[in-house]
Amino acid sequence: DILDPERLIQCPLVKHHRIRARRFPYHLVKCKESNPEIAKKLATCPFNARHLVPQADLSDHIMKCNDKAFVEQDVVSRSCESPQEQLNNGSTWQAPPCAEDWETDLLEGSESTFVWVSLHYSEQNFPS
Repeated sequence: DILDPERLIQCPLVKHHRIRARRFPYHLVKCKESNPEIAKKLATCPFNARHLVPQADLSDHIMKCNDKAFVEQDVVSRSCESPQEQLNNGSTWQAPPCAEDWETDLLEGSESTFVWVSLHYSEQNFPS
């Protein structure tokens, strides 16, 4: 929780577990592993992976989830941006320059030939 990382949150799997907000994601992972039968009965909210609800209640939770508004707001704000703005707001990563020119190689009849080799191994080649 950004507002109070020390706030105690009740675990959705084991009701007597109370975990600090900053440790909650880690606890969920461990608690799911420790309680697989309980975890099978719960579904994860598509808007916030910290929300675990009974599978039968998932659609109701989705309709009421507070985090849904943040996702919808982000989608709406991005849809109002021009494609150039979307590019500017996205990743700054750029592909490195590439010296390959497949079209020229194809036109010049490149000397390199691709050879497909299929190898078949029996189990005796790879002892267990």
